[in-house]
Amino acid sequence: MPAFELLVAVLAEDIDELGHVNNTVYLRWVQDVATAHWRAIAEPAAQEAIAWVVLRHEIEYKAAAVAGDDILLRTWVGHASRITFERFTEIRRAQDGLLLSNARTLWCPISTTTHRPTRVSAQLLAQFSSDEDAGESTRG
Repeated sequence: MPAFELLVAVLAEDIDELGHVNNTVYLRWVQDVATAHWRAIAEPAAQEAIAWVVLRHEIEYKAAAVAGDDILLRTWVGHASRITFERFTEIRRAQDGLLLSNARTLWCPISTTTHRPTRVSAQLLAQFSSDEDAGESTRG
């Protein structure tokens, strides 16, 4: 499965009292690109039946983003089972490709009606699952 990419701009409200993007914004970006990837790939019926909850976030901050930066969010699914999906995300400054942060998140699909964990179909699993660390890009 190719990596999915999304370009975002640093907003004024993303900047904290230290003059750089607040750490919580990086986490929001991890969620935003995962959601955009799901919406770009999954069939409408799957989107209506399945929601996602986070079981674990691991995020490593490498460099600061600042006002005026454009940010390239790049995500892909690593190992996936019918009830857990490992997702990787890179956050890079678009201007020079500098790695600002990387993250590993474990997601669980839940039923939109019962709000309980649910298994995904083999077809959906195949659409997203890859045991490789990255693939070619698919821009969103």
